Amino acid sequence: MYYFPIAIPFLIFLIFLFITLLTLIEINILVYAYQKIGINRRYIFALLLLSLLGSYVNIPIYQLPPEEVSSGGLVSFFGVPYAIPFVTEWPGTVIAVNLGGAVIPMIISIYLLRKNRLFLQGLVASAIAAAIIHHLAYPVPGVGIAVPVLIPAVVALVIALLFSWKHAPALSYIVGTLGTLIGADLTNLDKIQGLGAPVASIGGAGTFDGIFLTGILAVLLTSLMSNK
Repeated sequence: MYYFPIAIPFLIFLIFLFITLLTLIEINILVYAYQKIGINRRYIFALLLLSLLGSYVNIPIYQLPPEEVSSGGLVSFFGVPYAIPFVTEWPGTVIAVNLGGAVIPMIISIYLLRKNRLFLQGLVASAIAAAIIHHLAYPVPGVGIAVPVLIPAVVALVIALLFSWKHAPALSYIVGTLGTLIGADLTNLDKIQGLGAPVASIGGAGTFDGIFLTGILAVLLTSLMSNK
């Protein structure tokens, strides 16, 4: 299943942001930030690119009972336009996992948990973030579950700094990723039925932008703040 979960204008913005970050990396401005999180410089570009391109890939894992679903068009939530995939024949909502918004961030988060030995702090902090984000997540007809785009990054930043000033950069990525996936997507799966969404993607439409920005903004902000 292939389609970008966000509309072209916002996708162009993320691509522009990615190019800007790549430029900053090349002139060594963001190298410090990602060294603080525990990721080697040679992998920075690949991880950012894979996350962005991976948002196009959704891996089906389950199908809800048949219902009428929406097809094509855009739905706006907190100013961010989300794309509803065009379908011709669809028996019901398909639950899927987004490659760039769930699989790749999860792998990075597990790596950071092990590398920095943040198992207890990471799990507790992520649980708190999940509870906060869960209350701010909102069912959007035709799309699934969505959360205001900057909420995951802000929540991750605050919680990471409170739990571990030393490991705030790595913890912010972990908290922003796990907190969003659990709080916005997994704990709201029971609300998907009846929304008329052709695809409800974990880490996809409604949460991908928040997770992608968390990996950029929260890590950079906590790196700068923890260095003071």
